[in-house]
Amino acid sequence: MHDSRLAASTGVLTSNGYRLDPRRLGRLEPVADRTDLAALRARFRRDGYLFLPGFFDRETVLGFRRHYFTRLASSGLTRPGTDPGEGIAAASGAVDREVLRRVLFGELVPGPEYEALCRDPRLVAFHRWFLGADELHLHRRKIIRHVGPGESGIGTATQAHYDLVYLREGSDQVLSSWIPLGDIPVSRGPLIYLEGSHHRVLAEEAAGTLKRPAASMTADLPALAEQYDSRWLVTGFAAGDVMIHNAHVIHASLDNHDAGGVFRLSTDIRYQSAAEAVDRRWQQHWHDRDGL
Repeated sequence: MHDSRLAASTGVLTSNGYRLDPRRLGRLEPVADRTDLAALRARFRRDGYLFLPGFFDRETVLGFRRHYFTRLASSGLTRPGTDPGEGIAAASGAVDREVLRRVLFGELVPGPEYEALCRDPRLVAFHRWFLGADELHLHRRKIIRHVGPGESGIGTATQAHYDLVYLREGSDQVLSSWIPLGDIPVSRGPLIYLEGSHHRVLAEEAAGTLKRPAASMTADLPALAEQYDSRWLVTGFAAGDVMIHNAHVIHASLDNHDAGGVFRLSTDIRYQSAAEAVDRRWQQHWHDRDGL
């Protein structure tokens, strides 16, 4: 994988402490031409995702990153004496969890700044064009995550899953947008995708092999790649990039090994045509105790 976006890799990639097999890694390919709708849709059907570098204005994204960590500074999340906008983690054990939860779920998640980012006119226009929908629906349950450097072990990184297992009561044509809120080189733990996995998942779904209750598939990404005889597709991301993926492609994230102590911050949101069935459970603001 000779790519400048992979140059920051530590050489050994891990997820939840599992070491990924270099023989089972590939490069996440960006979309260069965004003007041919038929070609984009065909590529989306083939790959299950669209990687759109530079989709947002970089300063818009970095401005929200600064807002996020500035509001959470009172919890002790960021290192004293540093610019909160840089998102440098404080020492382990310094965080007041009650303050963090109060600000995150009471102020940031329902706040107008977050809503404005998620309803950015460029994002709305793209989804309306790509879906061919006159009216869109943005799920109110929008998730924002910060992951500190050095955190490891089961439950730290996002485990392998596909989104439909969490959205059973609505359309399977919902589109997920994963937005890095700041630069996320490979060493900082970006999202990764299991190549071609949506084709197998679609076949299993059609055969009635439904995963209930909603749960991740596994934290053991190397074993899953062997099981699917596939590769984990990896790249580094920059502020302004967007990943859009379907409800069936398997994805996960890497561990954050950032040497400078920088948080990985990202959000995932979901758009669909308003004419399709909507999962009613996803129409409240995200909370870590919402049971979903």
